[in-house]
Formats: sequence, C-alpha cells, structure tokens
Amino acid sequence: MSEQNPYARYLDGRPLEAILAGTPPDLAALHQAFGTERIKTPLAPGKWNPAQVTCHLADCEVAFGFRLRQTLAEENHVIQPFDQDRWATPYGQIPAEDALAAFTALRRWNLVLIAVSLPKAGDRRATHPERGEMTFRTIVETMAGHDINHLSRLKAVV
Repeated sequence: MSEQNPYARYLDGRPLEAILAGTPPDLAALHQAFGTERIKTPLAPGKWNPAQVTCHLADCEVAFGFRLRQTLAEENHVIQPFDQDRWATPYGQIPAEDALAAFTALRRWNLVLIAVSLPKAGDRRATHPERGEMTFRTIVETMAGHDINHLSRLKAVV
C-alpha cells in the first residue's frame, strides 16, 4: 500500500470519510489562528506559507476529483501525474480565503461522489505511472493521508 500511496503512513485508523470531511473546518480554524499576516509567512525557509499550502490543497482536490471520476468512468484508467511546483507558480497571487473556499466546495462535491461510489467501486483499478496499479479506495486513502500530512505541518507552527 505505501508504494501505491506515499501518504499511507499518516492514516490513523479513523474512517476515511471522517478525515476528509474534517479537513475543511480544520483548515478554516488554522486560517483563523494564523491571521492575515502569518498566513503569508513561510512555514520554514524555502517552504510554502499556509496560504500557498491551501492553494495546493485546492489544486490537489481538483486532481483527486478528476482521478476518482476517471477511475469510475474508464476501465484501467491511467492517472496523469502533475508537477506540484509548476502548479504552484500563481499561488502567491491567490488570496488564502479564495483558496479555502475553493477547497471546501470541491471537497464537499468529492465527498458526495465518494459516499455513493466507494462501497461498490472501491476495488476499481487505475494505474499511476509512478506508483503502479491502485484502486479507487487507494486514491481516497491517498487524499486522507495527504490531508493529515499537510494539516499536521500547519498545526506544528500555528
């Protein structure tokens, strides 16, 4: 699993849907805790600031949503990887509140899809060019582990 999902080590036994549903309010609370100035301060030298992390989460939600839908729609879908650093180019110009709103709306929509699809389609296969064969469930697990990873990093510096 860890080869297919590099974020599996962050999963903590909670139901995946609970992790995924909890991320938007947790992220909103972190935004409040950081405030309007600290949200623009990098987490460490050479790292993204909390606003940029939120942009990244919103972009990943777009990518995960597409991957989930293509896995449901196509037999043996081949997942398209993306370069997160290239996607990050405009992040410094995007207000944190816009990124949070986008992430929250996209996550809500993806949770609807997951709720109606995971029970029956959890074993549908897709292939990631860098990670190999995975399932719809593995993509959902990756989303959850990815959330936990980023939230824990933000919580560590708030």
